[in-house]
Amino acid sequence: MSEASLRPLPLILLLTTLLLLFFVLNLFLGSVVIPPKEIWTVLLQHSDSGSAYSQIVYQYRIPQAVTAMLSGAGLAVAGLYMQTLFRNPLADPSVLGISSGASLGVALLLLFSGSAAGSLMAAANLAGQTSLMLAAFAGAVLILLFITWLSRALPDMVSLLIAGMMIAYVTSALVGIAKYFSQKEDLQAFVLWGMGSFSNVGLSRLPFFSTMVLLGILASFFLVKPLNLMLIGERYAANLGVNVKKVRFYSLLVTGFLTAIITAYAGPVAFIGLAVPHLARIVFRTGSHLILLPGCILIGASMALACNLLARLPGLDGNLPVNAITSLIGAPMVIWFILKHKHLFHRNV
Repeated sequence: MSEASLRPLPLILLLTTLLLLFFVLNLFLGSVVIPPKEIWTVLLQHSDSGSAYSQIVYQYRIPQAVTAMLSGAGLAVAGLYMQTLFRNPLADPSVLGISSGASLGVALLLLFSGSAAGSLMAAANLAGQTSLMLAAFAGAVLILLFITWLSRALPDMVSLLIAGMMIAYVTSALVGIAKYFSQKEDLQAFVLWGMGSFSNVGLSRLPFFSTMVLLGILASFFLVKPLNLMLIGERYAANLGVNVKKVRFYSLLVTGFLTAIITAYAGPVAFIGLAVPHLARIVFRTGSHLILLPGCILIGASMALACNLLARLPGLDGNLPVNAITSLIGAPMVIWFILKHKHLFHRNV
């Protein structure tokens, strides 16, 4: 093994340790104060004994921590692939309107399916889960296909970014129309969903959610080699035998799948997909997806756990909206990146 391949290993180990630390803190800290000794006792029992502390740890904190960890990892992977595909440092599912498309799918399901649909987020049956996922996935894929077509018609990165923002405005307008004609119960359910929360999954839905997100992340590893070749140039990659159209299609499919699943269950979580890939490039100082992909997974999972921790600090009555926390952390990071790398946004006329 070469020295260059060994160089990222200490950073990977450090990020893994940081991830484990945030995961443990999510179990020990929350709006309800529980003595650490009691939490250790509950965890060492390896079962839900029925006590109040046990219920909080097993029914709420563990599912919430796992959901945050997987959501952050999945959104970071989606953001990395979007920035690679569109060669746009400001690309991510939310900026290009993909998350808005998923939101529109969920909005149409929640707001136009009758008052019973407003309780979908609290239902534990598989049919509710599948319907919600398919609605978000359909909305995300439709926007993805449109963005893909626009990327060919608008090769300029600034034009494509503006087009994505306009798509987000259009979908937001459609959501507004749906709200106007919706019933009160459904409107309240959608507003709560739109604030973002890692507590929507719960223990009963966690196996399904975890399986879907892990499958999406696993599929992304099969695209590492062709995407590395496409970084040099699509013509160069095609000359080496890479089917560029197929790689682009599968990359968009993985991105849309992860965005749809996470948006459906956690709401439209902002800025993680945009900020984390830049943090990974700064930390590892490389453009290779072989290193950036696991780096994004670890950093994204850690950032989501940190945001979830801030959203339910001790002393707060309930949970703050996750979107508010991720925006407060992610937006300054993106502004700093733009100021630090202004040369990426200048084009020769």
